[in-house]
Amino acid sequence: MDLIGNRTLADLLTERDARHPHRACLVVEDRAGAVTEYTYAEVLDAVRRAAGGFAALGVGRGDAVVLHLRNSAEFVFAWFGLAWLGAVMVPSNIANSPAELTYLIEHSEAVGVLTEPDYIALFADVFADVPEVAHRIVARGDADGFVPFADLLAAPPAPPSENIGPEDVAEMLFTSGTTARPKAVMITHANCLWGGERVSRGAALDERDRLLTALPLFHINAQEITLLAALTVGGTAVVLEDYHASGFWAAVRRHRATAVSLVAMQARTLLAQPPTERDAEHEIRRCVYAINVTEQEKDAFERRFGVELINGYGLSEGGTVVTMSPVFGDRRWPSIGLPNFDRRIRIVGEDGRDVPAGEVGEILVSGVPGRTLMKGYFKDPEATAATVRDGWLHTGDNGYLDEQGYVYFFDRRKDVIKRAGENVSASEVEFALLAHPAITEAAVVAGRDPVRDEEVVAFVVAPPGEAPTFEEIAAHCRTRLAAFKVPTRIHVVPELPKTSIGKIEKKLLRLRLAGLPGGDER
Repeated sequence: MDLIGNRTLADLLTERDARHPHRACLVVEDRAGAVTEYTYAEVLDAVRRAAGGFAALGVGRGDAVVLHLRNSAEFVFAWFGLAWLGAVMVPSNIANSPAELTYLIEHSEAVGVLTEPDYIALFADVFADVPEVAHRIVARGDADGFVPFADLLAAPPAPPSENIGPEDVAEMLFTSGTTARPKAVMITHANCLWGGERVSRGAALDERDRLLTALPLFHINAQEITLLAALTVGGTAVVLEDYHASGFWAAVRRHRATAVSLVAMQARTLLAQPPTERDAEHEIRRCVYAINVTEQEKDAFERRFGVELINGYGLSEGGTVVTMSPVFGDRRWPSIGLPNFDRRIRIVGEDGRDVPAGEVGEILVSGVPGRTLMKGYFKDPEATAATVRDGWLHTGDNGYLDEQGYVYFFDRRKDVIKRAGENVSASEVEFALLAHPAITEAAVVAGRDPVRDEEVVAFVVAPPGEAPTFEEIAAHCRTRLAAFKVPTRIHVVPELPKTSIGKIEKKLLRLRLAGLPGGDER
């Protein structure tokens, strides 16, 4: 038995309601600036009613339901309502294209979709390809052919969950990796509870904290670093529907937030705003951060806004947070911190053996699948077995340790591009490019973006006599990919550099982008 015990998300919410029923649990500010606050008792009631509504439709244990929603109370009620029944929430990036949504629904074997009026036209195309989706639900408005989520919330509350265990899957997160199609990471109830525990301990949070995020709830960052961490300590989660750099600190002050979670794009866009005398006027005491900015940007941000960035590292397969900078100790920037209280880390070389301090190798994380690591990839036992071996998660990320055990991120082995906090699979973009009739070969690499961290850069080869334009290729990609995955630079080249065995040598393409020697080699 681990310290989380045999508990579920339903147990967590019920326990917090029993302790603090009248305390603010969830605060949501929508795009228009309207603010709605819910106590723990009100959230629990809405969750139980949502569960009753889903059950009345026929949704039950193990059934997957796609949530294609903006940040909202409905997202939280639906997620926990499904968890109450032992069903599975499948969050969808609201930037997903019809082709991506179709794949997500088909691969997850979803029995239902919950969306909102802004995306009804999008789903008209999707349902043409997956007409078998039984339950079509709309929140925050009405739409023909969709059941209002408000009707589900009007249902009698579902009774307490039975026979649902901590290793039951609570959600499936689709994550970009080394393949052309995203893999579905199975996240259990225990994974969620451990995630909240790690963040709350690592950031030294307590029940007085008000955790604010403008990151999307369809990402695990906002789910665990804000919502689940707040629930773990009995604090308050404050969720903004949209992120606007110009109004972010005003929202922080307005909601009396004491903790926030940021990514590099947000830090840079906040620094780009005109300075004001009120920049450091707030109650923030914890600023959890991921994806490094430069040391100059870090120093400027901390000096101007009067906060310390708590650097960290995590991944969906690892149950989110793996390391965090000490709140009360030496941060050693640009270190990504020390292993969390329950974590064991190894850095190994190509031979699988531990390397000395200071030497770069792959980051491995110890854990128990279904408890402290993902349960696995849905319908992909081969990829699961390749990723989790002998109790160690092979992250596909390179790093190194110093003599005191601090972890430093070096680069990614996985062919993944980080764009404004989103993971973009280079293979997935290449797959879309190769579907264009005037492209015979394609290679996608990361370029440097001063605001969004990295940009998607494509090198393509066209057949003799063909000369596809940037606009043509980008328009083609937009029919298959979310907007943030579409290449921002496309180079049509006579040929791609190859190794002796015919493999595309992306290292040379990266050198070419950086203007370094070797980049012009073929």
